[in-house]
Amino acid sequence: MSAFVLMLREGVEAAIIVAILIGYLHRLDRRAETRWVWGGAIAAVLVSIAVGVVLWNTVGGLEGTAEEIAEGAIAFAAAGLLTWMIFWLGRQARFLRMQLEGQIDTALKAGGATALAVVAFVAVLREGVESALFLISTTVGTEAAAVQLIGGLAGLGAAIVIGVLFYAGSTAVDLRSFFRATGVLIVLFAAGLVAKGVHEFQESGLLPTVNEHVWDLGILDPSTSLTGRFLGSLFGWTPRPSLLMAVAYVGYLVPILIAFLRMSASPAARRSAPAEVSA
Repeated sequence: MSAFVLMLREGVEAAIIVAILIGYLHRLDRRAETRWVWGGAIAAVLVSIAVGVVLWNTVGGLEGTAEEIAEGAIAFAAAGLLTWMIFWLGRQARFLRMQLEGQIDTALKAGGATALAVVAFVAVLREGVESALFLISTTVGTEAAAVQLIGGLAGLGAAIVIGVLFYAGSTAVDLRSFFRATGVLIVLFAAGLVAKGVHEFQESGLLPTVNEHVWDLGILDPSTSLTGRFLGSLFGWTPRPSLLMAVAYVGYLVPILIAFLRMSASPAARRSAPAEVSA
C-alpha cells in the first residue's frame, strides 16, 4: 500500500508534467516536437531505474552496522524529500503550468529539440529519483520487495490513467482533493520513516536508547498480523517503539501535518479561518 500511494502520487505529478508539455506544443501547432518530450521523459525513467538498482545493490550488499547506518540515512533522506515534495508542490502548483510553458518557449527559441528533451528529462527525473529512493526506503532490510514492486506498478498504472484524463481535460478527477488526500498519507508515511531512521541509528549505536520500549502491545504485530504489516508499511506502526522513536514520530507528524493541512486548504477555507478564530 505504501508503494502504491507513493508511486501513484509521483506518477501523477510526472504524468501532469508530460501532459502540460505535450498539450502546450499541440496548442503551438508544434506536434512534431512532442517526440523529444517523450524521449526526455523515457530517458528520465530509465535513469531513475538505474539509480534505484545501484542504490539497492549498494545498500543490499552491506552488513551489520554499515547496513543499519545506510538504512537509517536512506529513511531520513526519503522523509526529507517527501516533506519537501508536498510543500513544494503546494506552493508551486498554481504556477507549474506557466513555468513549464515558459521553459518550452525558451527551448524553442534556443533551437529546439535537445532543449525540449532536457526540459522533460529534468522535470520527470526528479519524480523518478524520488520514487526510487522511497521504494528502497520501504523495502531494504525486509522480505517485501516483490509485494512493493506490485504495489508500485499498480500505482503507476493508476497514475497513467489520471494523467490521460488530465490531458483530455476531464473533470472526473479533482486534483486538489487528490493531492490533499495523498499528501496526508505521505506525511504519515514520512513520520514512519523518521521513526525507522531513529530505530536504525539506535541499532547502530549512533543514537542512544533511553527507554527501549515505551509500550509493548501484543496486538497488531507486523511480524504476525496482516493488519499490523499494512499499518507498519504505510504509517510506520510498531507495537514496541523506543522513547526516542515515539518522540521523533510525534515531533515530526504534528507540526508537519498541521502546516500541510493549512497550506492545502481551499482558498475559501483559508480566507474564513481568521474570522473563525477571532470569533
